Amino acid sequence: MRKLIGIVILILVAGQVALAKVPDTERKALLELYRTTKGTEWIKKWDEGVPVSQWHGITVKQGHVVQINLFRNNLKGYIPEAIGQLEYLTSLNLAFNTIEGELPQAIVRLRNLKVLKLEMNRIKGKLPESIGELHHLEELSMFNNFLSGTIPKSIGQMKNLKVLNLSSNNFFGRIPNALGALSKLESLGLFENSLYGSIPSELGGLGKLKELVLANNQLDGAIPAEFGQLASLEILQLQNNKFDSFDNLQLMDSKQFLVFDYDKSDEKGQFKNINFSKTRMADTKFEDDVDNE
Repeated sequence: MRKLIGIVILILVAGQVALAKVPDTERKALLELYRTTKGTEWIKKWDEGVPVSQWHGITVKQGHVVQINLFRNNLKGYIPEAIGQLEYLTSLNLAFNTIEGELPQAIVRLRNLKVLKLEMNRIKGKLPESIGELHHLEELSMFNNFLSGTIPKSIGQMKNLKVLNLSSNNFFGRIPNALGALSKLESLGLFENSLYGSIPSELGGLGKLKELVLANNQLDGAIPAEFGQLASLEILQLQNNKFDSFDNLQLMDSKQFLVFDYDKSDEKGQFKNINFSKTRMADTKFEDDVDNE
C-alpha cells in the first residue's frame, strides 16, 4: 500500500514539474530579456535555479509564459528581439523603468497579446509599421517615452483596442483617419506631441470613447462637427493647439463632461451647464497591475 501511495505521489509531482516547465525557446527568451535589461540590477531578480513559473512577474499557464509584469523593477538596457519567441504572451508590462533603445520589430509576432504597457521609459525610434497586426490588443500604453515618426495607420486594424495612449512622445504628422475604425476605443491620449493638421472627422464615430486628450500639439482647422456624436465622452482636452474655430463644440452635450479644456476663454460663455472653474488638465494616468507586483 505504501508503495502504491509513493507511486501516486511521484506521478503527481512529475505532473506538477511538467506543468511548471516551459519550452527552452521561451526560457531562453526570458533570460535574454534578463540580460539585455541588466537583470543583476533589478529590484526583484530571477533565480535560474527555480522553475520559470516562480520567477518574479512571470505567469505560466499550460506550460507557456502568458504574462510578464516587471513594473517598476529597475529594468535598464533594451528589449531584445528574442521577445518575439514568447508567442503565447497575452500581457507585457514593463512600465516605469528606464528601458532605452528602440521597440524591437519582433514585438509584432506576439499575436496573442492583449496588453502592452511600456509607459514611463526612455524608448526611442518609430513604432513598427506592422504593429496593427496585434489584432487581439486591447491596451497599448506607451506614454512618456521618446518615440518619434508618424503614428502608424495600421493601428486602425486593432479592432479590439480600448485604450491607446501615446502621449508625451515626439510623434509628428497627422492623426491617422484610420483611428476612426477603432469602434471599441474608450480612451485616446495623444497629448504633448508634435501632431499637426486637422482632427479627422472619423473620430466622431467612436461611440464608446470616454476620454479624448489632444492637448499640447499643433493641430489646426475647426473642431469636427462629428464630435457632436460622441455621446459617451466625459473628458475632452484640446488646449494649446492652433485651431481656427471651436464653434462645433456647441453641438456637444455640455452636461456629459467631467473635464473640458480648450483655449478660447472669450467663447466659454456660449457653453451652458459647464462649470469651467472645475475643469483641469487631466493627469496622465499612471496605472499598472499593482496587484501583480
